[in-house]
Amino acid sequence: MVISRKPLSLIVAIAFSILPFISTANTTLDSTSVAVEHVQEVHVEDHSSHEGLSQKEKVEAHIAHHLQDSYDFVFFSDEAEGKHYGFSLPVILIDNGLKVFSSSKFHHGETLAEVDGQHYKLFHNKIYKTGAEGVLDLDEHHHPTNVMPLNFSITKNVFSLLITSIIIFFLFFGLAKTYKTSHNNLPKGFNRVLEPLVIYVRDEIARPNIGEAKYKKFMPYLLTVFFLIWLLNLIGLTPLGINVTGNIAVTMCLAIFTFIITQFSANKDYWGHIFWMPGVPVPMKIILAPIEVLGMFTKPFSLMIRLFANITAGHTVVMGLIAIIFVLKEQLTTVGATTVSLALTLFISVIEILVAFLQAYIFTMLSSLFIGMAVQEHHHDHEEHHDGLDHSDNAIV
Repeated sequence: MVISRKPLSLIVAIAFSILPFISTANTTLDSTSVAVEHVQEVHVEDHSSHEGLSQKEKVEAHIAHHLQDSYDFVFFSDEAEGKHYGFSLPVILIDNGLKVFSSSKFHHGETLAEVDGQHYKLFHNKIYKTGAEGVLDLDEHHHPTNVMPLNFSITKNVFSLLITSIIIFFLFFGLAKTYKTSHNNLPKGFNRVLEPLVIYVRDEIARPNIGEAKYKKFMPYLLTVFFLIWLLNLIGLTPLGINVTGNIAVTMCLAIFTFIITQFSANKDYWGHIFWMPGVPVPMKIILAPIEVLGMFTKPFSLMIRLFANITAGHTVVMGLIAIIFVLKEQLTTVGATTVSLALTLFISVIEILVAFLQAYIFTMLSSLFIGMAVQEHHHDHEEHHDGLDHSDNAIV
């Protein structure tokens, strides 16, 4: 099945436009919530408080909170006064109508939010509907059974995706404008940095894996994926506490886009090799067909897990090394713990800068490889055999 360039571009544009809203504050797919629940399990009555926790437990809770999505940006906190310094993001709920309010109403989960006579409580980074008393009905596993309203909030991940998308748009808009206005088609300013990366994706990723005849059709998608993942990874290394590509919901959406484009662009040879592999005995075809169908889904699954696991592991290591300052300050003194922590964190951060680019490259390269496998034309051995006979006959004549 082959689709033309315009419908494909439209599908990709629509898909990326809804990506920020697919990865909303509904964190049921965020595996790090398990760690937060484990650390805070003994504090059912006041889940925002860290009183009574050891230094190690506080560090674990902070790392788990950093890996999670949230409804506000917190740059730093003053535990002594109970103050948090940052800014809140809008909460958008659908519950008997549209409810829009600032996440500051929750005060980081410490207070109950009242909107139009309805009450909402923030618990383990999820929003539940409660009564005026704010009571949550918990099951035997300390999981609330209260109703969760439909959540379209602008969380940290959504905000970061929107900002990154705007940056990518202006970067490529400026590069395209340079080519149109420059008399010698040479980029200027920051575009001189951007152009080699675009050429790299074209010549080292798209052309070798998809082929000279069809690579241009998929360049917009591959460039978008590469720069989106790369910029998000770089932003994740800043002190803003953003972990977008470490959210499995985001990586799942990106993998689904690759899967859809691959299947809708596939030709008849691709489907023929999946359901009825040529040149193979019939009994083997029956055995191989289910395996090939399963392979269609394991490829995007590997894309999803690889990006999620590597970025999450990197953030966890960096945060753990920073925590040496607090955990080992008694054994190493404050100066010693700070020195060790900064040295190790600097070393890992340099590696993480490389990993940020490497993960963008791997995701883009594998996406182009899967697309290339779906669109390439196959020349079967029996056709080459017939061609060889024709050439031999001509030579004899």
